[in-house]
Amino acid sequence: MTVTLADVAARARVSPATVSRVLNGNYPVAASTRERVLRAVDDLDYVLNGPASSLAAATSDLVGILVNDIADPFFGIMAGAAQSEIGGPGDGSGRAGGEKLAVVCNTGGSPARELTYLTLLQRQRAAAVVLTGGALEDPVHQAAMSAKLAKLADAGTRIVFCGRPPIPGGDAVAASLAFDNRGGGRRLTEHLISLGHRRIGYVAGPRERTTTRHRLEGHREAMRAAGLYGEEGGADTHPDVERLTVHGPYDRRSGYEATLELLRRDPGVTAIVAANDTVALGAGAAIRDQGLRIPQDVSVAGFDDLPFSVDAAPALTTVRLPLFEAGARAGRLAMGKETPPPGGIATIAAELMVRGSTAPPRVG
Repeated sequence: MTVTLADVAARARVSPATVSRVLNGNYPVAASTRERVLRAVDDLDYVLNGPASSLAAATSDLVGILVNDIADPFFGIMAGAAQSEIGGPGDGSGRAGGEKLAVVCNTGGSPARELTYLTLLQRQRAAAVVLTGGALEDPVHQAAMSAKLAKLADAGTRIVFCGRPPIPGGDAVAASLAFDNRGGGRRLTEHLISLGHRRIGYVAGPRERTTTRHRLEGHREAMRAAGLYGEEGGADTHPDVERLTVHGPYDRRSGYEATLELLRRDPGVTAIVAANDTVALGAGAAIRDQGLRIPQDVSVAGFDDLPFSVDAAPALTTVRLPLFEAGARAGRLAMGKETPPPGGIATIAAELMVRGSTAPPRVG
């Protein structure tokens, strides 16, 4: 049965006029009311129907770019690059004119918000959707995402993942550009081990994110291969596996607090691997506040190679992900300007960038 505007209004306990105002954005609505309406839209999977609608006639020019945090350079770089490729002739759609309006949707890391934006983009009959960054590892959310993306694809929306692994069983995605987070994490830790480090602390991201798991798996693979976490390929049973790992958000404060905790747990730590470059900045500040020097006392390494990394003092050893290049490619794929990779999946290599923040551990 087709869901109507009145159904959404009843679910949200507001008037149909309020629902219309929220969805069309043409009248101010209280934030709490807006959230309630958007949640009802998502729960009921409300989509505007009717080819005679003037809105439906205009929405083929819309492309949605979903990001976790637009203030984070990791997402901002990819979104900006994707937007630079959206528009212009030759989008491969067969429609007259190639100009598109790219709309950046900031989810704030909320799974519910991610689904709501996809519902709204479905309602707007978006020409394409680009989803950036890691995914939430939750079977319920993954199933909901798979179903939502399938509906978008059935309606003609092109779906592209950028820096995001495929959804298990999700066949609706036109292309998935996945970063080699696991390989990058392994090479970064191998670099520290080659310098002579053995007591290596790890500041990880949120447990539920694919990016967190893949980078941490790479780190632990290198530690096991060096005999520091038990037998190579064996279970993570060594007591240091969890003791020298602290999880938190991908922000500077997390890096600062987690590093203090690692130094408390093991004052003999000689190197800190951070989940990303922003976390690494916090780690460096914590080390300096303890009266220690980088890299003479403790080496610090990050991940992503964000623009500020080379200007840190000392310059940050990190793993470079080609964020701009990946975002631009995602934009071209979304516009049909580039042929999808074989099988729809491409793994984007990560490059180790060795700089001044890492050195051999101090002897004695």
